[in-house]
Amino acid sequence: MSRLKKERKSTRKIKRFNWEDAPDIRARTLKLVTDLKMDTVLFERIFFFRSFGSKSRAYARTWGLPALWQHALDVEPAYIIEVLSHYFDKLSQKEKDRVLLHELSHIPKNFSGALIPHTRRRKGSFHSKLEELIDKYFETMK
Repeated sequence: MSRLKKERKSTRKIKRFNWEDAPDIRARTLKLVTDLKMDTVLFERIFFFRSFGSKSRAYARTWGLPALWQHALDVEPAYIIEVLSHYFDKLSQKEKDRVLLHELSHIPKNFSGALIPHTRRRKGSFHSKLEELIDKYFETMK
Protein backbone atom coordinates (compact mmCIF):
# COMPACT_ATOMS: atom_id res chain seq x y z
CA MET A 1 0.00 0.00 0.00
CA SER A 2 1.37 3.39 -0.92
CA ARG A 3 2.11 5.99 1.73
CA LEU A 4 -0.65 8.28 0.37
CA LYS A 5 -3.28 5.55 0.75
CA LYS A 6 -2.10 4.88 4.30
CA GLU A 7 -2.40 8.58 5.17
CA ARG A 8 -5.87 8.82 3.62
CA LYS A 9 -7.00 5.72 5.47
CA SER A 10 -5.76 6.98 8.83
CA THR A 11 -7.41 10.41 8.50
CA ARG A 12 -10.93 9.07 7.86
CA LYS A 13 -13.40 9.94 10.53
CA ILE A 14 -15.48 7.07 11.78
CA LYS A 15 -18.93 8.08 12.92
CA ARG A 16 -19.78 6.41 16.17
CA PHE A 17 -23.22 5.09 16.94
CA ASN A 18 -24.30 5.85 20.48
CA TRP A 19 -27.29 6.34 22.75
CA GLU A 20 -28.22 8.64 25.58
CA ASP A 21 -31.14 8.71 27.98
CA ALA A 22 -34.06 10.76 26.66
CA PRO A 23 -35.95 12.24 29.63
CA ASP A 24 -37.75 14.70 27.33
CA ILE A 25 -39.16 11.80 25.28
CA ARG A 26 -40.12 10.00 28.49
CA ALA A 27 -42.01 13.07 29.76
CA ARG A 28 -43.82 13.62 26.45
CA THR A 29 -44.78 9.95 26.19
CA LEU A 30 -46.07 9.99 29.78
CA LYS A 31 -48.32 12.91 28.81
CA LEU A 32 -49.62 10.97 25.80
CA VAL A 33 -50.27 7.82 27.85
CA THR A 34 -51.98 9.82 30.61
CA ASP A 35 -54.13 11.95 28.29
CA LEU A 36 -55.29 8.89 26.34
CA LYS A 37 -55.83 6.81 29.50
CA MET A 38 -53.73 3.94 28.15
CA ASP A 39 -54.08 1.88 31.32
CA THR A 40 -52.54 -1.27 29.83
CA VAL A 41 -49.15 0.42 29.42
CA LEU A 42 -46.84 -0.28 32.37
CA PHE A 43 -44.98 2.98 31.96
CA GLU A 44 -42.32 2.21 34.56
CA ARG A 45 -41.14 -0.70 32.33
CA ILE A 46 -40.62 1.45 29.22
CA PHE A 47 -37.20 3.03 28.75
CA PHE A 48 -36.40 5.91 26.42
CA PHE A 49 -33.22 6.59 24.46
CA ARG A 50 -32.06 8.99 21.77
CA SER A 51 -29.56 7.54 19.31
CA PHE A 52 -26.94 9.26 17.18
CA GLY A 53 -25.10 8.00 14.11
CA SER A 54 -27.59 5.37 12.95
CA LYS A 55 -27.87 4.59 9.25
CA SER A 56 -31.54 3.62 9.65
CA ARG A 57 -34.20 5.62 7.85
CA ALA A 58 -36.66 5.25 10.73
CA TYR A 59 -37.68 8.14 12.98
CA ALA A 60 -38.01 5.85 16.00
CA ARG A 61 -37.95 2.17 16.95
CA THR A 62 -39.52 0.06 19.64
CA TRP A 63 -37.53 -2.79 21.14
CA GLY A 64 -39.13 -5.56 23.18
CA LEU A 65 -37.57 -8.03 25.57
CA PRO A 66 -38.64 -11.50 24.37
CA ALA A 67 -40.00 -14.07 26.81
CA LEU A 68 -36.93 -16.31 26.55
CA TRP A 69 -34.65 -13.42 27.60
CA GLN A 70 -37.03 -12.52 30.41
CA HIS A 71 -36.85 -16.09 31.68
CA ALA A 72 -33.07 -16.36 31.30
CA LEU A 73 -32.41 -13.05 33.05
CA ASP A 74 -35.27 -13.43 35.56
CA VAL A 75 -36.72 -10.00 34.73
CA GLU A 76 -40.15 -8.61 33.97
CA PRO A 77 -41.21 -7.65 30.43
CA ALA A 78 -39.76 -4.33 29.27
CA TYR A 79 -39.65 -2.12 26.21
CA ILE A 80 -37.30 0.51 24.82
CA ILE A 81 -38.46 3.36 22.64
CA GLU A 82 -35.50 4.74 20.72
CA VAL A 83 -35.77 7.97 18.75
CA LEU A 84 -33.20 8.56 16.02
CA SER A 85 -31.97 12.07 16.62
CA HIS A 86 -31.09 13.08 13.06
CA TYR A 87 -34.71 12.58 11.90
CA PHE A 88 -36.89 12.80 15.00
CA ASP A 89 -35.51 16.02 16.45
CA LYS A 90 -36.32 17.95 13.25
CA LEU A 91 -40.05 17.14 13.41
CA SER A 92 -42.78 19.46 14.66
CA GLN A 93 -44.28 18.61 18.06
CA LYS A 94 -47.42 17.26 16.37
CA GLU A 95 -45.36 14.91 14.20
CA LYS A 96 -43.25 13.83 17.17
CA ASP A 97 -46.45 12.92 19.02
CA ARG A 98 -47.63 10.90 15.99
CA VAL A 99 -44.33 9.00 15.93
CA LEU A 100 -44.46 8.29 19.68
CA LEU A 101 -48.07 7.08 19.41
CA HIS A 102 -47.00 4.84 16.54
CA GLU A 103 -44.24 3.33 18.67
CA LEU A 104 -46.60 2.85 21.63
CA SER A 105 -48.98 1.02 19.30
CA HIS A 106 -46.36 -1.70 18.83
CA ILE A 107 -46.69 -2.62 22.53
CA PRO A 108 -49.43 -5.25 23.07
CA LYS A 109 -52.12 -4.80 25.70
CA ASN A 110 -50.82 -7.80 27.68
CA PHE A 111 -47.39 -6.11 27.94
CA SER A 112 -45.62 -9.43 27.34
CA GLY A 113 -42.36 -8.22 25.82
CA ALA A 114 -43.53 -9.11 22.31
CA LEU A 115 -44.16 -6.53 19.58
CA ILE A 116 -47.21 -5.97 17.38
CA PRO A 117 -46.19 -5.92 13.70
CA HIS A 118 -47.58 -3.53 11.09
CA THR A 119 -49.42 -6.35 9.33
CA ARG A 120 -51.55 -8.77 11.30
CA ARG A 121 -53.94 -11.50 10.26
CA ARG A 122 -57.47 -11.57 11.67
CA LYS A 123 -56.72 -8.89 14.27
CA GLY A 124 -57.59 -5.71 12.37
CA SER A 125 -55.35 -3.20 10.76
CA PHE A 126 -52.45 -1.80 12.78
CA HIS A 127 -52.62 1.45 10.84
CA SER A 128 -56.39 1.95 11.23
CA LYS A 129 -56.10 1.40 14.99
CA LEU A 130 -53.17 3.82 15.10
CA GLU A 131 -55.16 6.48 13.20
CA GLU A 132 -58.04 6.07 15.69
CA LEU A 133 -55.59 6.59 18.57
CA ILE A 134 -54.07 9.67 16.90
CA ASP A 135 -57.52 11.14 16.16
CA LYS A 136 -58.55 10.54 19.77
CA TYR A 137 -55.43 12.29 21.03
CA PHE A 138 -55.82 15.35 18.83
CA GLU A 139 -59.49 15.63 19.85
CA THR A 140 -58.42 15.79 23.50
CA MET A 141 -56.01 18.62 22.65
CA LYS A 142 -58.80 20.88 21.32
